[in-house]
Amino acid sequence: MGLLEGTESGYYSGSDLGNYQFVSLDNIINQFMIAYVGEHKIISKISRTDVAFHAQRALAELSFDTLKSVKAHEITVGATLSTPIPRDYVNYVKISWSDSSGIEHVLTPMPKTSNPTKFNGTSEQSGDSATMTNYKANDPAENQNFDYDYDDHIFDLNEGKRYGLDPQFANVNGHFFIDELKGNIHFSSNLSGSTVIVKYISDSLGTDDEMQVHKFAEEAMYKQIAYAVLSTRAGVQEYVVRRFQKDARAAKRQAKLRLSNIKLEEITQVLRGKSKHIKH
Repeated sequence: MGLLEGTESGYYSGSDLGNYQFVSLDNIINQFMIAYVGEHKIISKISRTDVAFHAQRALAELSFDTLKSVKAHEITVGATLSTPIPRDYVNYVKISWSDSSGIEHVLTPMPKTSNPTKFNGTSEQSGDSATMTNYKANDPAENQNFDYDYDDHIFDLNEGKRYGLDPQFANVNGHFFIDELKGNIHFSSNLSGSTVIVKYISDSLGTDDEMQVHKFAEEAMYKQIAYAVLSTRAGVQEYVVRRFQKDARAAKRQAKLRLSNIKLEEITQVLRGKSKHIKH
């Protein structure tokens, strides 16, 4: 087996395991300057600062819907029933709580509450508003555990207990509210002491170490930077701009397909269940 036999030498030495699949943004910029900028090239002259700006914008845009830029934070909900929004947060993917078996249970967003700024007369006060304080203090009807479960053989004894329930909030797992103005995520009272996992989208620009691109999307970065540079320069003919726009879109689609990570064996395993009877 040679170098692959041990874990202390060869391919498995060092602490940066898995990083070979990525290219740093700094290398992307350097390679772009070599391949696209210079005499007899599509871009005759441009400063590295301008390329770095367009590279960061390209990385951010690709992070939103192409690159695997989802992060996950695990927290324990304390007495305040809230946690700060991560500093590189752009939007949430899923918020759930984890049980003793490590299984995640999805929480429901609560759009029917808010945390407005609290005033005493004309002076602004800090802390949660009365609306948010009442939300945290109350155990919503949808979250209350009744005497019997839906699947019990004595389900008929629950008759009428769910009358008027809004199905979009019928989630015993709990609720959350994201206060983007004040930068906090608030949780319903039944989640106190629970382990909550916040999965969110980042723009990959939080730290220098994060500014890297998967090799499957490297060409998409070059095309996107080139298109951005040419579309903002004076004197570039329109057909050239449109050509690079088409190239950038095509490279982005190709990167999406490559990063989709579709495996024939996994699809086959899923499709085997198609012949099973679906219970109602």
